[in-house]
Amino acid sequence: MNPDSVPQDTPSIVLAAHELTKTVDSADGDLTILSDVSFEATRGETLAIVGPSGAGKSTLLALLAGLDEPTSGRVMLDGIDFSSLDEDGRAAARSGRVGFVFQSFHLIPALTALENVMMPLELSGEASPRQAAEAILDEVGLTPRLRHYPAQLSGGEKQRVAIARAFAARPSVLFADEPTGNLDSGTGQRIENLLFDLNKNHDATLVLVTHDTDLAARCQRRLSIDGGKLVADESS
Repeated sequence: MNPDSVPQDTPSIVLAAHELTKTVDSADGDLTILSDVSFEATRGETLAIVGPSGAGKSTLLALLAGLDEPTSGRVMLDGIDFSSLDEDGRAAARSGRVGFVFQSFHLIPALTALENVMMPLELSGEASPRQAAEAILDEVGLTPRLRHYPAQLSGGEKQRVAIARAFAARPSVLFADEPTGNLDSGTGQRIENLLFDLNKNHDATLVLVTHDTDLAARCQRRLSIDGGKLVADESS
């Protein structure tokens, strides 16, 4: 093949699931939560995981993030095979590569907004954690709230702190589990806009679980999970 004919801007694969299966013990024997789920995501892509309650969406997210181990199959993140790592190894692999945003915020009540964002930066050995935390909090519009504790923040402000914390280390992938689920519609819309703006500005792959069809429609791809199986992979 002529090298000149090869596209020079081919997006790189940052996340890949290969035949992921998860079974757990139950009173009636083995219960299959996920079965042979495979897909790839490229750098900077936005991807929604959708499906009915109990379909296996949050289980899939946990496997992709290395928070849980599949019964079979494997996950590749930035070229790292999670199946070859123990729990400590997966935690080390996530550091600086993965960010999380949860429905319930998961902020530490005893720490200020600034300290909540600084903490993972300090743990990852960031040279200037305060400067980096202040910069990302300014990016999400929270400079006036740096020294406020979570109890002093609104729901939308808490989620903005959580998003700032997730993006602070410039991860390759941001996982979001129902990121607007606890917010009113107006606040939820602002959080959606923030997530997509940061995704674009930081070139981070965004993988989110949502029941919100409008939020899912904003993503470039939608993976539909039903009965633990990948039943559709649609692109916008």
